[in-house]
Amino acid sequence: MTHAVTPRLREMRWWDIDPVLELEKELFPEDTWSRGMFWSELAHARGPAATRRYVVAETDDRIVGYAGLAASGDLADIQTIAVARDHWGTGLGGRLLAELLRAATAFECGEVMLECRIDNIRAQKLYERFGFEAIGFRRGYYQPGNVDALVMRLTDPSTSVQGTEIHG
Repeated sequence: MTHAVTPRLREMRWWDIDPVLELEKELFPEDTWSRGMFWSELAHARGPAATRRYVVAETDDRIVGYAGLAASGDLADIQTIAVARDHWGTGLGGRLLAELLRAATAFECGEVMLECRIDNIRAQKLYERFGFEAIGFRRGYYQPGNVDALVMRLTDPSTSVQGTEIHG
């Protein structure tokens, strides 16, 4: 689907939590994050000791995507990426992923890990386009549905970053 207005990426703030939760519930009804989980992540995303990067994609004052990354030492972990269904196929998922990889590079992480539902082929293809490789499984990772996760890894995220600017 094509849209006349390209969503703008910006830093996620506390006032974005409620609209993000609505999108989260729509897209991930079985394993929705709680409000407290988002608050906790955002608490680690500010200041000189920040270890997180969370962004939202916004168009016409509507959040149509969000993504987050946690960094620890030289390892980053993609916590979440979500795109509203009416924006699937527009490249927004790739823009969000590129922003997280830029953040991993800024955090000086040489490796990025993620878990992806084994049945989410669309997401797996996106990660593969950016150079992620499957390295294992986590049995029953997504609860309560008891769905397995595919574990994927990217070494040297700086080589996979494409040009998208972030605001905010």
